[in-house]
Amino acid sequence: MADMPISRMTVGRLIELLLPILLIALLIALCFQLLVPFVGLLIWTIILAVCFYPVHRRLKKRVSNRMSASIIGIALSAFVLVPTTIAAISAAGSIPKVVAAIQTGEQRIPPPPERLRTLPVVGERGHVIWVQASTDMPSFAKQYKPQLAAFAKSLVGFAGSLFVTVLAIVAAVVFAAITLAYSESARAFISNIFARISGSRECGEHYMDVIGATIKSVANGVIGVAFVQALLVGIGFFVVGVPAAGLLSILAMALGVVQVPVVLVTLPAILWAFATQSSTVAIIFTIWSIIAGLSDAVLKPMMIGHGLEVPMPIILLGVIGGVMAYGLAGLFIGAVLLAVGYVLFIEWLNKAPKAKAAPKLAA
Repeated sequence: MADMPISRMTVGRLIELLLPILLIALLIALCFQLLVPFVGLLIWTIILAVCFYPVHRRLKKRVSNRMSASIIGIALSAFVLVPTTIAAISAAGSIPKVVAAIQTGEQRIPPPPERLRTLPVVGERGHVIWVQASTDMPSFAKQYKPQLAAFAKSLVGFAGSLFVTVLAIVAAVVFAAITLAYSESARAFISNIFARISGSRECGEHYMDVIGATIKSVANGVIGVAFVQALLVGIGFFVVGVPAAGLLSILAMALGVVQVPVVLVTLPAILWAFATQSSTVAIIFTIWSIIAGLSDAVLKPMMIGHGLEVPMPIILLGVIGGVMAYGLAGLFIGAVLLAVGYVLFIEWLNKAPKAKAAPKLAA
């Protein structure tokens, strides 16, 4: 009986200790649940804000802080919306023509090339289908109605997802501009978080510098190099007259971003050039394509890891692994995680305890 009050006091004390912890955990879980739908938006907001902070810092020397952020936000939004609007208007204008061609049976599709027959397995069948589509569109539409309906549905779905993606990018640009307008207070807030986590203001600032430099390095060394490489490859495509040169250039940039060799795009174009152009033009185009395809080998060491304490292979591994794990945002997420992990590992390694000197024996 004497143990009962002690047991009750112990249980009551335990409840007093655990209840605040459980309530705090519940609050964190609910806050996390509310923020989960906006994680992607927040990530891209931070990425854009960090990438354009140097531009904002230089620009606000000439104009006010908020005017600088507004200029960057409007310019980035226009950069996203203007090409998208032009493409949407072009696509919307072509829809009535396609519908009219299907309904009236007018020949809108050119006849297939004879070389199509020589392709193994699918050549003959593809040639027959193409001929039917180019000569008798109503019959072709009736025969392949389920396939065309599925294709149209997939196009509508792709257009819808593309529209949502564009809106998300514009929203990220707007939030990034707002973040830039309050960049000093935002930096102080994040610095306090890192200082609290790392235990000192100096370490927090160090990790913030590593993260910021890594994001800028990835933006310049991965996306920037991929853009330059795609530009060089695209110039060759347009000069030689490769079909769908614009689409192939975009594909080359996408491959460069995910660290896949652009030879997957340039090799078919080179084969097309030798099949349709003169030998001189094809050889010059091949040399240009090789130079453009290898340009990243020269540009990446100059852009990635420059001024960083993290080696370039660590950044590239983070980029590739991040894309595989998290998609496009993984370009930065993977690189930042590996960079911070590498810095922490090196700091832990440098703080290894030194071996104690052996005690001297008395004479």
